Amino acid sequence: MRPDFLDDLQARGLIHQMSDPALAEALRGGRMTAYIGFDPTADSLHVGSLMQLMTLKRFQLAGHRPIALLGGATGLIGDPSGKSTERGMLSHEELERNVAGIRAQVERFLNFNDGDALLLNNADWLGELKLVDFLRDVGKHFSVNVMITRDSVRMRLETREHGISYTEFSYMLLQSYDFLWLFDHYGCTLQMGGSDQWGNILSGADLIRRLRSADAYGLTTTLITRADGGKFGKTEEGNVWLDPARTSPYHFYQFWLNVDDKDVVHYLNSFTLLPLQRIRELADAVQTAPAQREAQRVLAEEVTRQVHGPAALNRAQRATAVLFDKNADFRLLSEQELAEAFQGAPHSRLDPAALGTPAAGLVAMLADAGLYPSRGQARKDLPNGSVSVSGTTITDANYVLSDKDVLPGGFVILRKGRKHYHVLRITS
Repeated sequence: MRPDFLDDLQARGLIHQMSDPALAEALRGGRMTAYIGFDPTADSLHVGSLMQLMTLKRFQLAGHRPIALLGGATGLIGDPSGKSTERGMLSHEELERNVAGIRAQVERFLNFNDGDALLLNNADWLGELKLVDFLRDVGKHFSVNVMITRDSVRMRLETREHGISYTEFSYMLLQSYDFLWLFDHYGCTLQMGGSDQWGNILSGADLIRRLRSADAYGLTTTLITRADGGKFGKTEEGNVWLDPARTSPYHFYQFWLNVDDKDVVHYLNSFTLLPLQRIRELADAVQTAPAQREAQRVLAEEVTRQVHGPAALNRAQRATAVLFDKNADFRLLSEQELAEAFQGAPHSRLDPAALGTPAAGLVAMLADAGLYPSRGQARKDLPNGSVSVSGTTITDANYVLSDKDVLPGGFVILRKGRKHYHVLRITS
């Protein structure tokens, strides 16, 4: 039996606003078409977009047709919603590259067979618009008085010295026209998005009512934040991306594995398709056995599998088991697993001819890598057992790196304590 789309969102606490109670009846009355837009400001989405990808997936699983709309045209302008500064302008070439990258990520979430889902680019129609015709046919239906009361515009007018540019001010008209165009060509009657899109969504639904005398609806989901008030999806290193070249599957898995107990149940509801009963069981485990972190483990498994696939999940789990085992052998990991696990760690190169010679002395390597402020401090600290080379604890201050320290792919992993790493790549 297919889930009821709205009932499922409501039970998970994910609905923020709904434009008309009649939407529930319309959804139950037959197959609907809905869209969510994604601005291609980079060649990858980050985890902040996962909520909307999952909303489209839930919509499709409930028997409806989702449209993922890439803003190949509106991305040239930039949406002011939720932004305190104007976005930088992207070139057409950058936009094309970004659209291609995001397209591959969206395809992991939706089934596009036989038109069950659609992936569209608004450059295909907005690029054909003539300015005078657009202003006459669309612009006349927008009141500036109303537009400046929308949160996305009002915030910019009140908090920025130079207000908002006309370019960004026009974004609302273009997004509304997207909704109208999708209504005309695909029968799309519902636009969804994050709560910061509420004003833009209402404007689009209103335009359809004015020009087509038809019902159109809007639905927004809750914005995801962390319990401590920090921005969701941000780490000390920056955004957590869906592209494995930007954020490796190992680091992606670790991000979810390390979420706070206060956040994990909400994230399970938001980012997984787990049954509500299973999530309640995991919520109980958070209270009764928090040290086991079962909820975080399940969350990390579900989301990593969805975004990167089962093979990448398996690599992330293997690397986690090895790197967090004090006595584990790093040689159990493949070259790819090592590369993913140590993506972003400081790297340097060492000529293979230096191995076994004084040039590869461990004390010098530790100081040159910045793990110690000086060779003297490294030499003094080594006997304490706080340093390991490729997983083996070294206490000899006269130790010299050799072939036996080299892991698959030419890696030598220097570790100080539990969290400080440096990667040597043995290459000519």
